[in-house]
Amino acid sequence: MALTTAVPEVVLRSGNARPMPAIGMGRAKFALVPEATMDAVLAVEVCFRHFDTASIYGSELPLGEAMAETVRRGMVASREEVFITSKLWCTQCHPHLVLPSLRESLQNLQMEYVDLYLIHWPICMKPGPGVFPAKREDAVPFDFEGVWREMEQCHRLGLAKAIGVSNFTTWHLDKIMMAATVPPAVNQVELNPFWQQRKLRKYCAEKGIHVAAYSPLGGQNWSGEGNAVLESEVLAEIAKARGKSVAQVALRWIYEQGLTPIVKSFSKERLKQNIQIFDWELTEDDLIKISQIPQKKIVTVANNIFFPEGEFTSVNLSDIEIVEEE
Repeated sequence: MALTTAVPEVVLRSGNARPMPAIGMGRAKFALVPEATMDAVLAVEVCFRHFDTASIYGSELPLGEAMAETVRRGMVASREEVFITSKLWCTQCHPHLVLPSLRESLQNLQMEYVDLYLIHWPICMKPGPGVFPAKREDAVPFDFEGVWREMEQCHRLGLAKAIGVSNFTTWHLDKIMMAATVPPAVNQVELNPFWQQRKLRKYCAEKGIHVAAYSPLGGQNWSGEGNAVLESEVLAEIAKARGKSVAQVALRWIYEQGLTPIVKSFSKERLKQNIQIFDWELTEDDLIKISQIPQKKIVTVANNIFFPEGEFTSVNLSDIEIVEEE
């Protein structure tokens, strides 16, 4: 039986998706194991109704199996009770590949539509199998207008109830907004107390684009240098005073900024803690302390998407980089 945790929802200002639950479970786990299906079933059990996947993750198929299993068990009445996001990978960011890529994702998910379909990165690579990391010489110029036109076609066909982007800076969003008749509903970016994205958040608020936060707990730090969020003395002090965990403080801060955290956990206890952030508040003093945390971005294009070897022969790194000044 599911726990009775009330999760608020966000009405997206573009598209016709059902309201987005205010916290989601990410499925970015490249080395999937047979238990991946049950992980998502477990998340539904503790009241998650928002799931984030992508073609490159290889997790669409187990997620689809999990959602079908929750319906069979009566944990949800129908597929309409869950909010599903998937993403278009860089090798498919060509106008003629957008619709076929979404259809393939839907086949993997065993669904007729996704609630939200995102362009995964403002990066286009030569067509071919998705490889991660990629070769620098495979990056090619991005046809923002042509790709977005096909994203809008996905929406018009009802295959994506809402469409959006991920890892886009204000510069990349300007490119989309100039071409859009259906504006992006969401921009999903790296965001946590140590990378607060103030400039981008202001831009998105002005344009009616909802911001979703991946790596809300600093989990994308692949360098082995530790986790700035979970090891933060500032957040630990606040957590102790509130009787909460550091993770709960970070997630609550994101929620209070009007954003949607996308968490990634495969432990029932942590899933339960992550979703228990809606019945308490941070103080004004807490918010001031968090606002003064020195900022450091973890995920960058050069270091995380491409092999360090090779050269960008067809594009400038500055055109595809996702770091911008605050």
